[in-house]
Amino acid sequence: MNAFLQVQDIGMTFPGKKGSFVALQNIHLEVKKGECIALIGHSGCGKSTLLNILSGLIKPTSGRITCAGQDVSGPSHERALVFQNHNLLPWLSCLQNVQLAVESVFGRSESVKKIEERSRDALHMVGLLHAADRYPHEISGGMKQRVGIARALAIEPSVLLLDEPFGALDALTRSALQDELAKLMQKIQATTILVTHDVDEAVFLADQIIMMTQGPSATIGKVLRADLERPRDRLQLAHSQKYQNIRAEVLEFLYCKVA
Repeated sequence: MNAFLQVQDIGMTFPGKKGSFVALQNIHLEVKKGECIALIGHSGCGKSTLLNILSGLIKPTSGRITCAGQDVSGPSHERALVFQNHNLLPWLSCLQNVQLAVESVFGRSESVKKIEERSRDALHMVGLLHAADRYPHEISGGMKQRVGIARALAIEPSVLLLDEPFGALDALTRSALQDELAKLMQKIQATTILVTHDVDEAVFLADQIIMMTQGPSATIGKVLRADLERPRDRLQLAHSQKYQNIRAEVLEFLYCKVA
C-alpha cells in the first residue's frame, strides 16, 4: 500500500490524580492519498484524541505519524480540523470568517484581492457564496457548519480532519450535508479522516471504516473496506446488498465484539 498518511504504534497516556490513564495503545493505520477514513466507536474510545494527535494539537506518548513522508510534530495548515461546533466569530460575516483563516496562511505571500478570491471560491465550493455577507446569527446550523468546512478547505490542506461535523444537526440536514461532502471529497480528492458515531454516515462516506475498541487502552479492533462505487447515491445504496452487509458488519462489531 502506497500510504500518504502513516500512523505507527501510537499510544496516548494522560496523567491523573489517581495515576496514569491509558487512552490509546498500539494504533497502526495507513491511508492512501485521496482516501476517506471513518473512525467509529462508542464514546470514550479515543476517536477525538486520535484525531487531535493526527492534527498535531496533541503529542502522543509513543509512536510516530508521517504525512507525505514528513513527521507530524505539531499543528500545520496542511492538516485542517473541523469540529462539531463550527466556532465562527459572531461579529464577522461568513466571508470574513473564512478570510481570517486564509490570511493566517497566505497573508504574507498573497494580495488582499487574492485572499478574498480564495475565500469566495471556498464558499462557492460549499454552496454558500450567496451568504457571504451574512453573519452567523443570520444563517442556519447547517449553513454554519458549511462555513466551517469552507474555512478549512480555503487553506488548501492535504488532509481534512472532521470531528463529528454533523453530529449536532437534525437528521434531514445531516443527510443533505453528507451528500454534499461526498460530492466535495470526490471533486477535490482531499485525504479525509472522519470521526463519527453514525454507522450509516461511516458506510456512506468512507473507503475504510476503522472500528475502535472501548477504552481505556482503546485500540483498533477491526478495519473494514467500504468497497462501494463512487459517486454514491443514497437511495440506490438503500437497496444494495453490499451496503447492507457492510453496515451489518459494523453494527455487529460495535454491539457484539467491541470489548
